Amino acid sequence: MRHPVSYPHHVTRVDLRIPVAEGVELHARIWRPVTEQPVPALLEYLPSRLGDATAERDAERHPWYAGHGYASVRVDARGHGNSDGLPGEEYGAQELADGLAVLGWLAGQPWCTGRLGLIGIGRAGGTALRLAALAPEPLRAVVTVGASDDRYDNDAHYFGGSLLGPAGHARTAALLAFAARPPDPKYVGEHWRPRWLERLAAIEPALFPWLAHQSRDDYWRRAGVEERYGAIRAAVLAVGGWADPSRDTVLRLVERLDAPVRGLIGPWARQYPDRAQLPGPPISFLQETLRWWDQWLKETDTGIMAEPALRCWLGEPGGAGRWVGDDQWPSDDVREIHYGLADTLRTAGTPEGERFVPVRSPQHTGVDAGSHVPLGSAADLPPDQREEDGRSVCFDSSPLAERLELLGRPGVRLRVRCAEPRGQVVARLCAVAPDGASTLITRGALNLAARHGREVAVPWEPGAVAEVEFELLSTGFAVPPGHRLRLALSSAYWPWLWPQPQHQGFTVDPGPSVLTLPVRHLAADVGRAPIAFAEPEQAEALAVRHGTAAEPRPERLVVHDPAAGEWRLELAPRTGGSDSHPDGLASTEQASVSCRIRAEDPLSATTHAEWTIRLERPEHGWDVTVRTSSELGCDAEAFTARSRLTAWEGGAVLFERDWERRIPRTAG
Repeated sequence: MRHPVSYPHHVTRVDLRIPVAEGVELHARIWRPVTEQPVPALLEYLPSRLGDATAERDAERHPWYAGHGYASVRVDARGHGNSDGLPGEEYGAQELADGLAVLGWLAGQPWCTGRLGLIGIGRAGGTALRLAALAPEPLRAVVTVGASDDRYDNDAHYFGGSLLGPAGHARTAALLAFAARPPDPKYVGEHWRPRWLERLAAIEPALFPWLAHQSRDDYWRRAGVEERYGAIRAAVLAVGGWADPSRDTVLRLVERLDAPVRGLIGPWARQYPDRAQLPGPPISFLQETLRWWDQWLKETDTGIMAEPALRCWLGEPGGAGRWVGDDQWPSDDVREIHYGLADTLRTAGTPEGERFVPVRSPQHTGVDAGSHVPLGSAADLPPDQREEDGRSVCFDSSPLAERLELLGRPGVRLRVRCAEPRGQVVARLCAVAPDGASTLITRGALNLAARHGREVAVPWEPGAVAEVEFELLSTGFAVPPGHRLRLALSSAYWPWLWPQPQHQGFTVDPGPSVLTLPVRHLAADVGRAPIAFAEPEQAEALAVRHGTAAEPRPERLVVHDPAAGEWRLELAPRTGGSDSHPDGLASTEQASVSCRIRAEDPLSATTHAEWTIRLERPEHGWDVTVRTSSELGCDAEAFTARSRLTAWEGGAVLFERDWERRIPRTAG
């Protein structure tokens, strides 16, 4: 709910262009307080088009910051929106060089004190960390949300050394469509069309370099900051959600940064926490970040550094939960507890005396996984896991005698045998209620070729027996008494993970195999002040959304076709709706993703994504459309990727291009 806001300052807004290189200027929108005194500046810098794609979101927060005494700046990256130049490599050096130039320009303005903050979500949050690792002198503080410090294994590309399925593939169609949108003639004038044609001719699908780097090599290392924590001098407020895989980044930043740092993980998907409705609830994120900015950019003691180093939501089955705080991470109140699969956890249905338990899952195991990077839709979240458990081998505990609180990263050590040179192990940790309902707590995976590290792919020796270890994604979860813990193992997890070529699965020896849990002391909160947040404040949004409530389509549809022996998962991340902006621009987006697989054939996996974006200025007769499609399939030796880009002006095709690549399977 948006609450009425009264600002200490009146606010003005101006659009201008910031020079970053000879002949290249970036489109910026700046909200400033009306004051004669210089003020600190906050920068949100990303490719997502301030003129339309983020206009509503920007209008909720940047004027709010300006009303509280900051120049709040939103800048489009080179080659995007109305900025000059051509789109560059997704994690390339040009984006950082331009970002440094923007920071330098802001610090030198007479209305700026020279003290700067960076804020961003997702890719922009990661870019903020990468810029902070370059230690520009004016940068004093960072707020990073849903960001990844490791683009290879904690983003939307690979997981446990295996290539992600539609989560990564659909993103390439979206990124291609986003980069292909034209400059707006309202801001760039009559030159919009030749600039658009240059842009269309320059862009390439991001999927190709992702597939070309199937292990964590230099391409991925330079895209993250995991090996450059020590270079960060700015104070970092790291924010994540338990429904977002990048939550692990928050824990690593709190643990490893030498700079001042605080962490916050809540019950959210990848949304700014004042907007997050699912799983929710939202919190007073803007007010919290204002305390961070005031602490480091205005040198005002807001008390935020006297609060716990890590504040986390501790969830429970059914959505209940509470906030907890820890003064350091790793926490003295969290200890590792080991559960033996043969003793503490037991599996039913295994013949007496059988040492190795076979795990050979149907290929559609994973259809109830939910979205890898959820954005807040109910369809993004994993449902009851009983059907998934039925496709897995499950090890259950006895009913718990007392409440069990988990905070951190569980892990497994498994003794396995694999008959093929390639395979993967997927582990899900669930809480099973007395009525049998199974709630997903967290999960992890290991491509067996990555058992010696994500940096190198080493085929398994067929028939060999070895111990493998891997961590699951971090969790904050309380299991009530009377519930059971369940460790579910599977050899497939489609469509989250691209299947390995063989379908033999693996066998596990429960004897030496162990589940390790990060157990939080039940008395950890005794004597602590409770943690609470106010209702969120926002400025009044500028955009008015139309049509999204009319005839809603299913966002997630699982279809089983027995005649074809095939499972299909159809997704609609965005459908139908349009935005009408006060400056006369209308925008419409439609997207769909479908993936298919046959239960006994890992090589039948295919995924198809489409994205359509239409931009109109009806009063000026300006009407453009961009449509992208992408397909990915594979055989035992290689991935085959196809992409298409079509652009229309009015009803006429202005540009069309097709790509097709065959890229050998080396690891993913």
